[in-house]
Amino acid sequence: MQHVAFIINPHSAKKNYQPFLNELQEKIDHPIYYISESIEGTDRFIKEHFNSIEIFVAVGGDGTISSVAQHLIHTDKKLAIYPAGSGNGFANETNFGKNLDQLLEKIKKNKFQKIDTVTVNGRLSINVSGVGFDSKVVKEFEKTTRGFLNYIKVSLAVFFRYQPVHLSFPEEQFKKYNGHYLMLNVANTRQFGNHAYIAPNADKTDGLAEAVLVKKFPFTYGLLFAYRMFTKRLKEDSYVSIVSTSGMNVNADTEDWHLDGEYHAIPSPVNIKVVPASLKVII
Repeated sequence: MQHVAFIINPHSAKKNYQPFLNELQEKIDHPIYYISESIEGTDRFIKEHFNSIEIFVAVGGDGTISSVAQHLIHTDKKLAIYPAGSGNGFANETNFGKNLDQLLEKIKKNKFQKIDTVTVNGRLSINVSGVGFDSKVVKEFEKTTRGFLNYIKVSLAVFFRYQPVHLSFPEEQFKKYNGHYLMLNVANTRQFGNHAYIAPNADKTDGLAEAVLVKKFPFTYGLLFAYRMFTKRLKEDSYVSIVSTSGMNVNADTEDWHLDGEYHAIPSPVNIKVVPASLKVII
């Protein structure tokens, strides 16, 4: 498999990547791999090996996958994934699991599909990105130990003190959505991660994203909101609006955004654009 390179985030999977690496070395003679300590290091490795590698395998969470994928947009290179993040939303949505034999079999078959990606002020998003409450949660979560339970704890702590953000949309067709919101998420795929489906009807191959606007709701409604998310039943109601769009512009009174679960400070105005069929993913 000299045409395949594995890029490993050593901080994913509770910083315990060695079992994966041991198994990889048992199953492949002299695998090409890189243990990434920084985004700059990943960028350098991909550029140095770009001409000789056909498939880049991201070993990590959505942030790691996105940092690899940004080099593969509109190229003949393909992306594969070994999920090792805390939520693994994009891996779940592209049918990659924690079985190395199955992954290697997919790579051997070398079949792929083209999927859409999204840009947020020119920055890549492959899964779900947004502004507001969940961005603040991500910002606080990055200060703690990763893990689903910690994410829930941080979410609850932030929820009770979080003040809604004001969003305004300059385009006429979106002006009716101007107002205060708990969060706005732009979904290329259906879920955040951990099978929490923020946009159950999203399709990563239709040239559209689902913009999900959520108003601040009482805690009692939160239980229903969570139930609907985890059962793929989230729908529009008095608190939730869902808009299918190929792009939009938005002004927010905060710079707190997350892109695929990674915190980013992004000043307004913000341009969101779907880039159709721009990334090849192994299937």
